[in-house]
Amino acid sequence: MALKLVVGLGNPGPEYEKTRHNVGFRLADRLVGEADSFSNFKGLGVAAKTVCGLWVIKPMTYMNLSGEFVKQFAAYHNAAASDILVVYDELALPLGKIRIRTKGTAGGQKGMLSILQHFGTEEVPRLRVGIGPQPERVDASAFVLGRFNKSEEAELEAVLDRAVEAIGVAVENGLDIAMNRYNPAA
Repeated sequence: MALKLVVGLGNPGPEYEKTRHNVGFRLADRLVGEADSFSNFKGLGVAAKTVCGLWVIKPMTYMNLSGEFVKQFAAYHNAAASDILVVYDELALPLGKIRIRTKGTAGGQKGMLSILQHFGTEEVPRLRVGIGPQPERVDASAFVLGRFNKSEEAELEAVLDRAVEAIGVAVENGLDIAMNRYNPAA
């Protein structure tokens, strides 16, 4: 398996830009560099190719409809589900942690669910970036659509750096080695 495509999940628009739900977009931007490096793809999302030949895409269809764009882009570039790494926020992981998996359910993440449905398989690799824990008595949607405070933002920057490193290891050495190196101990 060769990683060909990284999908950063998020919601388009300035009102979502720095929210917890948009860490996938933030990681995609970090991988590509300049925001204007992205080009439109069929009005469904944006894409950029990195210097190492890896495609990085961001669906502009809103989170719940991400699968349509990802499936079309992957088909256009002859990328199988196993060639894709989907990056998104994870409430069940504490802030500062990442977890890489080669397959699994969507775990309640609507963007990932859309992708799994469009590909018809749970064998889509993913890198989840911890944004938890969700405070008691705070609605999950309000929490994920909220912004990080100043100390959380600093911690997020560090974990995004680790996630970029992990993706580099996955590209060079495969997902199994990246999982062994970057997944937190149980």
